[in-house]
Amino acid sequence: MRSGRVLGCRVDETTLLILGLGRVMAGEVVVGVDGDQAGTRRAFVSQWRLAAPSPRAKHGFAALLPAGATDRGMTTIRFGEDETGAAYIFAPRLASAEEAAALVTESAASQSAAVIDRLVDVLMVGNVNRRRLLTITKLLQAADASDGFVELIGDSHDRTTFLQGWSRSMVPGPCRVSLVGNATPVVEECGIAVFPRPDAPDSASGFVGLLAANQAARALDIEGLVYRGRAGWRYAAVHPRRRIAGPLETPEHIRSHLLRSHSAPDVLLSLRAAANSFDGKETVSSLPYPVRMGTDNTFEADGGNLLVSGWLYDPDDHVVAVRLRRGDAATRVDERWTRLDRPDVTDSFNDQQHLVSSLRSEQHAHGFISHAKLTSEDCGAPLYFELTLRDSRRAFLPVHPTRVSARLAALRHIGSIDPETCALPAIIDTQIVPFLGETGRSAPVIDAILDAGSFDQESSPPIIIGAGGTEGHISPLLALLALDPETRRAPIVIVMPAERYRRQAACLSELARFYRLSVRLVSAKGTADYYDLLEAGAQALSCETIVPLSASLIPHATGWYGKLVATTATLKGSIISPVQAYEDHSVRWAGSWIDDNYDQPVVGRYTGYPLKAVTEMTLTRIAAASLECCIMPRDALLRAGGFSGSYLGAQEKGLDLGLRLSRSGIDSYLLPSVQMWGCDEPREEGGPAMATLVEGIDRKIFKSMWAPVLAVEKHPRKRPT
Repeated sequence: MRSGRVLGCRVDETTLLILGLGRVMAGEVVVGVDGDQAGTRRAFVSQWRLAAPSPRAKHGFAALLPAGATDRGMTTIRFGEDETGAAYIFAPRLASAEEAAALVTESAASQSAAVIDRLVDVLMVGNVNRRRLLTITKLLQAADASDGFVELIGDSHDRTTFLQGWSRSMVPGPCRVSLVGNATPVVEECGIAVFPRPDAPDSASGFVGLLAANQAARALDIEGLVYRGRAGWRYAAVHPRRRIAGPLETPEHIRSHLLRSHSAPDVLLSLRAAANSFDGKETVSSLPYPVRMGTDNTFEADGGNLLVSGWLYDPDDHVVAVRLRRGDAATRVDERWTRLDRPDVTDSFNDQQHLVSSLRSEQHAHGFISHAKLTSEDCGAPLYFELTLRDSRRAFLPVHPTRVSARLAALRHIGSIDPETCALPAIIDTQIVPFLGETGRSAPVIDAILDAGSFDQESSPPIIIGAGGTEGHISPLLALLALDPETRRAPIVIVMPAERYRRQAACLSELARFYRLSVRLVSAKGTADYYDLLEAGAQALSCETIVPLSASLIPHATGWYGKLVATTATLKGSIISPVQAYEDHSVRWAGSWIDDNYDQPVVGRYTGYPLKAVTEMTLTRIAAASLECCIMPRDALLRAGGFSGSYLGAQEKGLDLGLRLSRSGIDSYLLPSVQMWGCDEPREEGGPAMATLVEGIDRKIFKSMWAPVLAVEKHPRKRPT
């Protein structure tokens, strides 16, 4: 530094550190830059007496000047008013943070710690970005303000960060700190407690600190700690051999120091709460109260959607909150769960006197079922229940979910509930339906493809047969297709679940060769019904038009395929379905229509009428086609996003996509001159009661999705005539 000249150091994009020689008033000073009128800017100035004064200068100063990107070419600066101010010329080169820190400590000598502390006081106010914090670190290190080390950094499930180390200046209680490292720095308060450390240097103590979630950073990103100590700002670096503790290990480290630490009461309370965090162990059974908990089923579907059932024994109401947690995500399940009677839970504790209710209540609603959604950043983090009691203590119950589809999770839960229980309607309305509605669908995945014979999908529209039912029912259908001159030459895609494909692929391949059919066998994973198989079959093709056909249907007569193909030639881009009939010549399906004669429009269909009631009809526009048998554009199915994963059964699932296709501008038609024979889909496992429940749930889901839409959409609203 030379008299009459100042040296600049860029702190960050908004602040410039200026060093010079001369007597400048300390504190907030008005400045003028490059001839600007003085008073347009203000700078903070810290002044000191030079350790080696000269005849031309006895004082040095450091100033913090607000300076943006447009100030990079500054040449002159004046401190103070025009008449009395001191003018300086900028050195042509900016100094680095290390050079600026060295100049301050060299010229200020024993005063450098106080000078730098005053500068850091100003720099730690406002937006403390990473670049500014690195400059602060260089200044503190140059002033010999480095103090201690951080030896252990612990992560937690609630995203707080635990720090452990030693220091001479750390003050117990709330402490202003900022983390140095790759994380975005934020100046906040950290709760500090200190404890004796015989292995630490003289006059140093051990410390533990807890940073709350809003300023916590990943342990690997932390390089050091800038904090306000007893004698000013200090810097504690992270030790090269520091230890990183995971969320399950951190509580034990906190507990090991808690009893011998001292600090402010609120800090000790926060540390005690962190010490009582989940460490992977079940602690509900160790509570000294009649409070116990267990789970029966825990299923997890896509998107972090969970369906949990179990029981909570709390006859004296000690529990005030029940949360389901994973990583940084948590949800209150006791605010949304459905309780149901579990007298078996009461009976199991009757012979344990220390757990019997002091109130002798007749309440048996210990069971619960709850839908929850946890979208944690760490999907592999453990899942657990957290019980908060009236005395603020917490207890934990680890949960190990089973990954299944939403449909299978719902069916298993429903199957485990007594159909006579009075809580069943509430369970369906508040748990099962929302769970299915909020779970994202998983598209079927093609596992294997095998062509039997010469397969040419461009010769004519391929017939896609979904074969997911019983073992032997596909063979008669193949025989009928081989007897029809039109379908004998058509390409046929047979889609099966992966397990059935493994057992039957070779046999079906030989059968196709025997009938001289052009067949492609497709194995698909993640399928629940015919519609999932249809979607997989569409993925295995690249043609323009497809003919879906459920394996539960058979043609009433030959020529059906040709009539569908001929009709679609005149109605390109549309979906055309034949009539479906039962063996007693009654109508199974003859078009879907929307009836608006009710408070809310409903979707109905012909069923049970004599077949002759519709056979004389002409080609008729309908609200939605049946995708069990139709001819349609292949890309329409894929553009619509496939079938919904929210339904348990097949009927509403097919109707849902049919309506979505109609809303997307694809017209649907009924072709009464073509009939297919079939029967209703088999009952769900569990008998008629289960089938009735499934149908009711699907109707609720369908109504919740479509009632508002149908009230305003303009679909064909009259029954076909």
